[in-house]
Amino acid sequence: MPTMTISGLAKEGGVGVETVRYYQRRGLLSEPGRPVNGVRRYDKDDVRRLRFIRAAQGAGFSLEQIGELLALDASTDRARARALAGQRIAELDRRIADLQTARDWLSELERDCASGSDGPCPILKAFAD
Repeated sequence: MPTMTISGLAKEGGVGVETVRYYQRRGLLSEPGRPVNGVRRYDKDDVRRLRFIRAAQGAGFSLEQIGELLALDASTDRARARALAGQRIAELDRRIADLQTARDWLSELERDCASGSDGPCPILKAFAD
């Protein structure tokens, strides 16, 4: 039974009202019909779906991928869900490698900066070059 307004839904999902509206425009959340009194009402299933979207975003899935995951949520297509997760893991692995490369480079610049006191700072020089 629908019990909450859009602001209640947003609060339960840990987002703002505009975020809920954005998800509705993107087709990730349904927009209930407007009753005679003009106040749309949401229920626990809407909260569950909103939390699903937020959790998937936290794992780094795009809104397009989340839309596909939501469609899979009602099915038993484990293979497709696994494939999407595998793609996301590969993306995360690439990002981790990029971040590790940046960290190593910055650590080297920090050591170079600490080892000398003459001339320009190697960190600033590297960014300027």
